[in-house]
Amino acid sequence: MPRPKTHDEALRVRLLDRAGELLSSEGPEALSLRRLAADVGTSTTAVYSLFGGKPALVRELYVAAFQRFGGRLGEVGRTGEPAEDLVQLGLAYRTAALAEPHLYLIMFTKAVAGFEPDHEVAVQVLGPLVEVGRLAGLPDPETAAMTVWGLVHGLVSLELNGNLTDAGQVERVLRAGLAGFTVSVAATSPYA
Repeated sequence: MPRPKTHDEALRVRLLDRAGELLSSEGPEALSLRRLAADVGTSTTAVYSLFGGKPALVRELYVAAFQRFGGRLGEVGRTGEPAEDLVQLGLAYRTAALAEPHLYLIMFTKAVAGFEPDHEVAVQVLGPLVEVGRLAGLPDPETAAMTVWGLVHGLVSLELNGNLTDAGQVERVLRAGLAGFTVSVAATSPYA
């Protein structure tokens, strides 16, 4: 009879979540494999078995954060109106960040000395925004996506830091910011 697998996906996710919480709330010095294992109720052997060590754990945390985040953005349906699509993507961005702020902080900061974020992974967050820009006929959808990302990221950062307390304000600012941005697109858009 085979030995039951104890280092499963549920344990992997718990370890990643706790690692993200430790990094975002207490900083890199708080993340030791021994503490992580104890906090989750497992052994360091399990951590090594699942990740191979601390550098691989941090890398996996970074990738998993973007995968979860991208999954939420990927769930946003398209309305056929570029401005509305961008607003909805921005609101989904906000929802994802607020749902897992510990992972959001990992995605956009250098949480651990010596760890360099993979910019190819980070750019995945722009995918849905670039797609809307292309469908809208923008001449440079990558720059458009970066503009929207900067606006949404700034608003979310303000909210996470307690400087923005009116949730409706995020949508109002997004709509106002995108109004001028998308007016010039309307004449050339295949949506029109």
